[in-house]
Amino acid sequence: MRALIGLNSYRSIILQLLCVAASVWALPSYGQQPAASAEPGARPKICLVLSGGGARGAAHVGVLKVLEEYHVPIDCIVGTSMGSLVGAAYATGMTIQEMDVILGSITTELLFKEEPPRKELAMRRKLDDYSILFGPEVGVKSDGLALGKGAVSGVQLETVLRKLSKEKGYRNFDELPIQYRAVATDLVNGQAVVFSEGDLPSVMRASMSVPGAVAPSEYNGMMLVDGMLTSNLPVETARALGADIIIAVNVGTPLLKREELNGVVGVASQMLSILTEQNVQTSITSLQANDILISPDLGDFSTADFDHLPEIAPLGDIAARQMAPQLKQLAISAEDYAVWREGQKYNEMPSPEPVDEIRFIDLHRVNPASALAVMETKVGEPIDQEVLDRDMRRLYGTGDYEHVNYRYMHEGDKRILAVEAVEKLWGPDYLRFGLGLNNDFSGGAGYNLLVSYRRTWLNTLGAEWRTDVNFGETNSINTEFYQPLNTDGLFFVAPHLALQQSTRDLYQDSDRIAIYDLTSTLAGLDLGSHWYRYGELRLGVIVGEVHPDLDTGPPALVPTEESIQQGAYTMNLVLDQLDSVHFPRSGWRGVVQVFQSDTSLGADLDYTRWESNASVAYSLGEHTLNLSYSGGGNIGSDPLPYYDQFQWGGFLRQSGYATDQLLLEQLDYGRAMYYRRIMRGGIFEGAYGGFSLEIGKADMAEIAGGGDKWLRSGSIFVATDTPLGPVYLGYGLSEEGDSSAYFYLGLPY
Repeated sequence: MRALIGLNSYRSIILQLLCVAASVWALPSYGQQPAASAEPGARPKICLVLSGGGARGAAHVGVLKVLEEYHVPIDCIVGTSMGSLVGAAYATGMTIQEMDVILGSITTELLFKEEPPRKELAMRRKLDDYSILFGPEVGVKSDGLALGKGAVSGVQLETVLRKLSKEKGYRNFDELPIQYRAVATDLVNGQAVVFSEGDLPSVMRASMSVPGAVAPSEYNGMMLVDGMLTSNLPVETARALGADIIIAVNVGTPLLKREELNGVVGVASQMLSILTEQNVQTSITSLQANDILISPDLGDFSTADFDHLPEIAPLGDIAARQMAPQLKQLAISAEDYAVWREGQKYNEMPSPEPVDEIRFIDLHRVNPASALAVMETKVGEPIDQEVLDRDMRRLYGTGDYEHVNYRYMHEGDKRILAVEAVEKLWGPDYLRFGLGLNNDFSGGAGYNLLVSYRRTWLNTLGAEWRTDVNFGETNSINTEFYQPLNTDGLFFVAPHLALQQSTRDLYQDSDRIAIYDLTSTLAGLDLGSHWYRYGELRLGVIVGEVHPDLDTGPPALVPTEESIQQGAYTMNLVLDQLDSVHFPRSGWRGVVQVFQSDTSLGADLDYTRWESNASVAYSLGEHTLNLSYSGGGNIGSDPLPYYDQFQWGGFLRQSGYATDQLLLEQLDYGRAMYYRRIMRGGIFEGAYGGFSLEIGKADMAEIAGGGDKWLRSGSIFVATDTPLGPVYLGYGLSEEGDSSAYFYLGLPY
């Protein structure tokens, strides 16, 4: 298959940006309406122009503090990118104190981690977290492979922007407490788009859609990206509003030095910076003698330093004070300023009225009834903004959409909540990849490669067909057809088939004495209930056979059976409300599995095997305590056959012992794990250091030494989140003196 990248890919966007650069100077601005200048003798109209600059734009808040201190009245605000964000917050009546609080709460993770809080995800998506899958899904199209339009979609970004905007819904920006304009760029024709009205969060998101980082914004039929490409310091827009005096604040990023131009990312970043700097210099040149330019010295802070906004903001304060003589000439008396600001205060608007209909706009694959079942917002009930924002994140978290937004519409007396859920252009069929590595630094090492192919919305009830192919320590093909039985997905049926080749080690004390190859073919059918974000219950039947062969070991350990016939009734219950699988900091999880082997289904033996595990995490600040329990055994008088006993041991599964060193007829294991975040991540979870204390009581099989034993062990470790998954480096020690070092890419347990 040709791995072609469609028009919606990064490559197409970069090529389009070059076209924008070539045409930007020749095209007029869209939506820009001139306004009359102030009348003769009246106080001059002062307009604040705030440039784009990513996180560096926090300096705008410092400038605003000084303007308030000096009693400089602001009649209008024009902003691009981060400047549009700060400008909209201030123009809608947010105080400096409120902006400081929000700046202190903003992080890279908050802005750009696209998944909704994990507790809100559908259970089917949560289960992927326990595999070695990483990275985004790649679309599978008839003409090749296709990628998304940006590293993130912006749905989480819009949630933050709604908190920054005190005005809700569609607004005329001339009617805000302070007149306001925002600038974006039309990616199709290279034209600057100046917004004089609209839904503020959507407008701000369009203005700061950095190409390649945030997917372009679809708005009123236009594909919009960051306004920095056409007007990063929009002086001309302020002049069109009738500004007599412009206070322009430029926080743009300096060009990279030659030695910093390493790789594609550095070159692409420099290209955008060059495009931006050209239009900024044009804007600066257009400033007049009575205008004021403030250029904060932001040092090494980059556009991506969203974890350091509180440190960046004061640098704007310093720069503004350096312009004190010019600024103070624009000041009015303290009394007049107080009256002026009082008139610009935000008047609390009532909560949005209930709606008569929730309508999904232009869905082609997803059943609107299924999408509506995901939402907690209901027709006829009061609109809760936080609930509605969660609904948008939850819809996005289903994996069906590249972007989710909403607006209010009226049709006669009918009030409609219109949800604009844009289905993935690169869907509905997806590839995803996984990688797992492990090493105990004493000769034991392994890897697994995973390719997952998922076809979605095969019918109106949302059927999925998923096939996973694994290579490495385990070679397998697993395929399942998942068919919901109703639009809300509460009940489902799922036939499945698995072909697998794996190895199983056999130890006597700490010595590995045999390695078995196991080849299995299993087919089954599950009937289940999917409790969306809380859990899933499956009841099923499974049949097949397992072929054991001795790969390494003495002839006395050759299996007596050429094949083992299997037939069983199964039960699998999963409840999951952990906030993270890699490094949970809050929440809980429980799993119960029952396998009832039955000769009436063709099995060689009658027996019932159960297994369960539970975990709970609690954090205080950066400190986390994670408690877990695992147990298993037989139900009834029939013992477990050797091939269905528990293999245990390894990192965080009785640390100090080799992986799967212990062969157990009965399992009772508890673990107390402490870890502390030692480094914050961006869109990843950061780095942690910690230790574990572990205890298990095991009825050990004869070959492993026999008898009941208390197994006490512990570990120390450091771990970090990466684009390929979590990485662990640990050392384990048992009470009996067994020890082992461990490296894992992927979950170790």
